Amino acid sequence: MSFKAVFFDAAGTLFTSVRPIGQSYALFAKNYGMKVSGRELAQRFRICHSSSPPLAFAGVEGDRLKELERNWWKELVRNVFSPFGPFEKFDDYFSDLFEYFSRSEAWSLFDDTRETLATLRQWGFILSVISNFDSRLFGILDGLGIAHQFDSALISSQVGYAKPDAGIFQAALTRHKLSPEEALFVGDTLATDVAGARNAGIKGVLLDPRARQQGDFIRIQNLKGVLSLIDHKTQTE
Repeated sequence: MSFKAVFFDAAGTLFTSVRPIGQSYALFAKNYGMKVSGRELAQRFRICHSSSPPLAFAGVEGDRLKELERNWWKELVRNVFSPFGPFEKFDDYFSDLFEYFSRSEAWSLFDDTRETLATLRQWGFILSVISNFDSRLFGILDGLGIAHQFDSALISSQVGYAKPDAGIFQAALTRHKLSPEEALFVGDTLATDVAGARNAGIKGVLLDPRARQQGDFIRIQNLKGVLSLIDHKTQTE
């Protein structure tokens, strides 16, 4: 396949949390007198996250954007804990949790992330992140040492569209003056990443190490699999 750009999802594709999300929620909650198992919290997180409104605030910038992002997450986390009774120190708990996940130390790159990005840069591809994340992502990418590899990073909260809406993909295409056929998108979620890319006319690739998903799409087991999908010779000729 011949492309000019490779777009990536962020969490779950380039990096992952150092421990399961539910476990982190449980560990922090215990410090504030709330004892709930990580398994229960992980289940609640999946339910609440999937039913939350898009993390997208069109036309909002600066401190107001960060306030809306933080409030979005606070409402989600509040809903996660709602079945488990009163949480008297919830505000303090949430502040610590939100700050923790803003630090790069809370995240870990996948083993082949650096090599894959460096190779694509060497081959001359435009690289971009397209993520349903908030402003904390920029500091995370920098702290993990990969921010410099990307020509851009688009977050749903800032762009005003969240995957699978085609709008966020179209924003990336417009920024780099590309047609949909010139870009490849790699993500770890079928419903938001692959489907979203398709909505924008972009070829979507699912990062699916355990081959859990079935369907008519391109699957790779690790990020290095991207390299075998593209024709880099056209970039260097």
